[in-house]
Amino acid sequence: MPPRWPREPDRNDPAFRKLDDRMTFATHVAAFIAVNSGVWFFRLVQAQTWPWTVWFSGLWLAALVAHGVYIFAIADYSGPVTKPNAKSP
Repeated sequence: MPPRWPREPDRNDPAFRKLDDRMTFATHVAAFIAVNSGVWFFRLVQAQTWPWTVWFSGLWLAALVAHGVYIFAIADYSGPVTKPNAKSP
């Protein structure tokens, strides 16, 4: 069951942004696991020597690690997001 949000979801809400970014990261991890396990399964079953599988998995893993570092270490969830062209009241 998906998590319930107690108020109207809004990307300007720091708590919602943090939860949304973490759920997006979880989806990224799930896609990485599903696709790479399939690629490596067929590589092993067919006894292929596909050189691209190592690069494919390695580059995707690097992107996944970069995504994780951004979400868990760099991203700032301290305040609301302001759009560059938004007018101040």
